[in-house]
Amino acid sequence: MTELTLFNSLTRSLEPFVPVHPGEARVYSCGPTVYNYPHIGNMRAYVFADVLGRTLSWKGYKLTHVINITDVGHLTDDADAGEDKLEKAAAQRAQSIWDIAKHYTEAYWADIKALNIRQPAHWSIATDYIDAMIEFAESIAAEHCYELDSGLYFDVSTVADYGRLARAVTEEGEGRIEAVDGKRNAADFAIWRKTPPGEKRQMEWDSPWGRGAPGWHLECSVMSGKLLGFPFDIHTGGIDHREIHHANEIAQNQAFCGCGSLSTATNSGAKIWMHNNFLVERSGKMSKSSGEFLRLQLLIDKGYHPLAYRLMCLQAHYRSELEFSWEGLGAALTRLKRMLMAAEKLSEVASPREGGDLRQQGAEGADTAPLSRDRLHPKFVPMLEKFDAAMSDDLNTAVALTALEDALAVKKVDLAAKRAVIAEMDAVLGLNLFGLTRADLRIRPKDATITEAEIEDELVRRKAARADKDFATSDAIRDELAGKGVEVMDGDPLGWEWKLA
Repeated sequence: MTELTLFNSLTRSLEPFVPVHPGEARVYSCGPTVYNYPHIGNMRAYVFADVLGRTLSWKGYKLTHVINITDVGHLTDDADAGEDKLEKAAAQRAQSIWDIAKHYTEAYWADIKALNIRQPAHWSIATDYIDAMIEFAESIAAEHCYELDSGLYFDVSTVADYGRLARAVTEEGEGRIEAVDGKRNAADFAIWRKTPPGEKRQMEWDSPWGRGAPGWHLECSVMSGKLLGFPFDIHTGGIDHREIHHANEIAQNQAFCGCGSLSTATNSGAKIWMHNNFLVERSGKMSKSSGEFLRLQLLIDKGYHPLAYRLMCLQAHYRSELEFSWEGLGAALTRLKRMLMAAEKLSEVASPREGGDLRQQGAEGADTAPLSRDRLHPKFVPMLEKFDAAMSDDLNTAVALTALEDALAVKKVDLAAKRAVIAEMDAVLGLNLFGLTRADLRIRPKDATITEAEIEDELVRRKAARADKDFATSDAIRDELAGKGVEVMDGDPLGWEWKLA
C-alpha cells in the first residue's frame, strides 16, 4: 500500500505518518460543547475525523480514538471570555445544567449515528475528570501559572514557541483573548476560574485556588494525556480551534511534560495536528446565535438523507472551505442514489466482508484490512491503486470517490469479487452502500401530508391506466399527486419514479 501522508498544521507541511507506538494509531478529536444542538458545520469535523480513523484502520493500525464531550468550562466567547455556555443555557431554559448537557449530548450522538460515524474507543466526559484537571494544574502551577482574584492563569512566556500553531508572533498574541486586570501577557489564559464572590454556579468544585470550575483548554490536555499518553499521534479539530484553543492546549502540554521547543513536534503533546476547514453558508445560518440554524435534523425534515450530507463533505478536501447550498446537497443526494443503484445489483451476492457500516460491526475493531491484491480481478487493480493513492495523499476523498464510482461501473466480472472491492472502498468512505435501500433515501419532508403507501398505490393505479392507454386517467392521477407535492418522474434515468417536491 501507498505510504500515508498527512498535513501537519504545526509544521504547515505534509508528513509521512510514522506512529509513536509501532502498529498503533492514537487519535484525539475535540468534541462538542453540549449547550445546544450541533450545526452541520460542527458535524463536518466529525465526518473528517471518522474518515481519518477509517483510513488508519484500513492501513492496518490498531486505532484508539478519543472524542471529548465538553459539559463544563467553555465560555460564550471563543476568545476565552464571557459566561460558561452550559450555565447560561441552563439559566435561559430554567433547567438543570446536568439535564441540558445530557439532552444535547444525546442529540449529538444521534447525529453521529445518522452520519454513519464510527464509535470512538472513548467518549471522554469533561466532568468525569475534574480531580485529574486539578492535579494537572497543581503540577504546573508553581513554574507556569499565577493567581489573580478571578482565578489561576497560565503565563505563556514560560514555554517555548507559544502560538507557533496559530503563527501568532505579535506582542498581542492572538489578539482575541479576554482582557483581565493583572494579566502578565495579553495571551495568558485561565486554568481555573474562581466563582465570583456572592455567586453560585450549578457546576463548581473546591480547588487549591478556591471554589470554581476549570478553564476550557485544561480539559483536553488532561483527557488526551490520561487516555492516550503523551506524546500521541494525531490531534484533530476544526480550524477555528487552531488559533487559540489548540495553541493553549499545546502550552499546557509543554508545561506538563517539561518539553522544549516546538521544532520537535512531539513536544506539543501530539505528533501531528490536523484541522478541517469551515463549512460556509452565505445566509449566515451556520451560527447558533441566528435562531433557526442549520442542523442535521433540518436537512432530514426537508427530505434529505444524512448520508447525502456526508457525501457532500467527502466531495471536498477536508482542508478546503466547503460551501453549503440546497442545490449542492440535492446533487450529492442524486450522486448517492446512482451509487446505491449500482450497489443494489450486488446486494444479494455473498461477500466475505462488508465494510459499509463499520459502526454496526464493532466500531474501531471492525475488519478493514485490504484485500489481497494478487487475488484481484485485473480490472480492479488500477481502481484500488487510485483509491489508495488518493486516501494516502492527505485523505483526498474527492478523488477516492471517483475510484469508487469507476469500480461500481465495471461490468462482466465476478459479482462477489466486485462486491468485495466496493465494500473495501466503502469501509473507508463510510457511505454504507450495502446497508441502504432506495426507501431509506426517499425521506418524506416534515410538512408532507400524503403517505408513502398512498403514493405507491396511486402510482400502481396510474401504471395500469397507462397500460390500458387511458391517458386521461393517467394524467389526472399525476395532476392530483402534483397538487399534494408529489412530482412523478416519468423517464427518470435513476428509476426513482417520484419525489416529494
